[in-house]
Amino acid sequence: MNTAVMEKPAKIAKNGVDVPTLLATIGAVKEMPVAAKFQFRAKGAWVSGTHSRATVNGFFGAGEEQNRDEDFVIEGDHPAVVCGADKAPTPVEYLLSALAACLTAGVGNIASVRQIDLESVETIVEGDIDMQGILGLNDEVRNGFEGIRATVKIKGNAPAEQLEKVVQQSIARSAVFDMLSNGTKVDVAIAA
Repeated sequence: MNTAVMEKPAKIAKNGVDVPTLLATIGAVKEMPVAAKFQFRAKGAWVSGTHSRATVNGFFGAGEEQNRDEDFVIEGDHPAVVCGADKAPTPVEYLLSALAACLTAGVGNIASVRQIDLESVETIVEGDIDMQGILGLNDEVRNGFEGIRATVKIKGNAPAEQLEKVVQQSIARSAVFDMLSNGTKVDVAIAA
């Protein structure tokens, strides 16, 4: 009796994701969990009115300080209807964008590891906020979003059930989704 052993084909880069390197990174972190400890940073500065500018560059990760080639600059403002100059998205819009980006990136990584070719991924995120809280008009109204909804539209070369599992796994692994749905302790120090 001749029994052939079938080997799984090697995972290849897909959808712009270097799958072999991603899997090697996961394996390395599994062997050395301390490498998974990261600290990200942003530094904000007031420009004028409600306009601010944040810079992002250095972070700690993989056991050492990391630097990018250049700073990322993120501008924030409020629309004119709430006394801003409308020079940039509002901070709450950045929060929605962060969730959209995190879920979308997760879909890209997970589909690639599963060797699914993606045609398109669109993540639409909406948040409802009652401005009475922020404006100090009603102490019973929270300052933040009352609710956030996300819709992920995904097309690829896999059955709808497999694509849905990719999205569900992305939600389960999303850092931003976790922080929003489980809360994160925030400490603020004041230096004059």
